[in-house]
Amino acid sequence: QVQLVESGGGLVQPGGSLRLSCAASGFTFSSYAMSWYRQAPGKERELVATIARGGGNTNYADSVKGRFTISRDNVKNTVYLQMNSLKPEDTAVYSCNAWKLGHNYWGQGTQVTVSS
Repeated sequence: QVQLVESGGGLVQPGGSLRLSCAASGFTFSSYAMSWYRQAPGKERELVATIARGGGNTNYADSVKGRFTISRDNVKNTVYLQMNSLKPEDTAVYSCNAWKLGHNYWGQGTQVTVSS
């Protein structure tokens, strides 16, 4: 019943922007911190960004600081990842994750490809 559905991925040129969305259902969204992860072929999964359940605190991987912004809308039960100044090394499958003590839910992911 729990679902996290990512959208917004696609092909973009270096320097371009994308906004990813993750729509949540089947659980109390506002009680969970949310994160975005990414995984490129042959590489380990990387934590990209995290936002607290109330949206007041955020954390970012050093590789995306200043370029990516995580946000959430607890009325729409959606978390976003605004990605600017994209680089080829940002190419990966991006997945959202909902977490709190004793719980950890994952979406299926959306492909982001940065290429000219």
